[in-house]
Amino acid sequence: MNKELIFLRAFAAATVMGMVFLTSSAFRTRGNQKFSEIDVERINIVEKDGTVKMIITNVNRFPNGSDKVNSRPTNEDRKKRSGMLFFNEDGIECGGFIYDGKKSANGHSAGLSLTYDQYDGDQVVQLLTEDYQEGNERYVGSVLAFNDRPGKESQARSLEIMKELEALGKKDPDAMRKKYKEYEAAGLIGGAPRVLLGKTRSQNNGLFLFDDKGMPRAMFYVDKDNNAKLDFFDDKGNTIASFPEKKK
Repeated sequence: MNKELIFLRAFAAATVMGMVFLTSSAFRTRGNQKFSEIDVERINIVEKDGTVKMIITNVNRFPNGSDKVNSRPTNEDRKKRSGMLFFNEDGIECGGFIYDGKKSANGHSAGLSLTYDQYDGDQVVQLLTEDYQEGNERYVGSVLAFNDRPGKESQARSLEIMKELEALGKKDPDAMRKKYKEYEAAGLIGGAPRVLLGKTRSQNNGLFLFDDKGMPRAMFYVDKDNNAKLDFFDDKGNTIASFPEKKK
């Protein structure tokens, strides 16, 4: 009996030591590992200190809701999509690449967006494609957009403000709109498109310029009937000059 106990103890000890050796050896592997093919739901690219710099993910593991990245909250209501998210040295989201596409009951919807954000803010550059079909009607548009963002904007504060405005809007829409303007005047939320290059919903292809309020001020484009046009607008959106001039 004593000999059996001694043997079992020695065997157990040897087994544990072997497992420790194999485990430690696996984690000490040096150099690049080569794979012919790998299936993965999400990859986090991190720095040595653990800061996430990029996330490559499928739809289900896309961060939103109560998820946090680099100890920072994510956009709770953001739709889950396949793609990538980018983060700067401070661990703040600074852009991303997302895409989707699916059939509907009477058509389909698809889209792609590559964006770069203002520091601790929202999109200042966006490459966007939209493709919608409903019955026999189909719209396809692609634009490169440049936007202005508020100077005091921060992602965390913007999330707080949006929650506040959403709750206020359910009780008093007029009070919500007033509060929005107050935050906008303080430079905390808002923003405006300044330059669009591409094809719009109106099927015009060209260059579209906006003022700091987001109002169109000049357009140089080819319309859906292949007519080249140059239009200018006042701050109310009224046409003040066109070339070629419209025939009376």
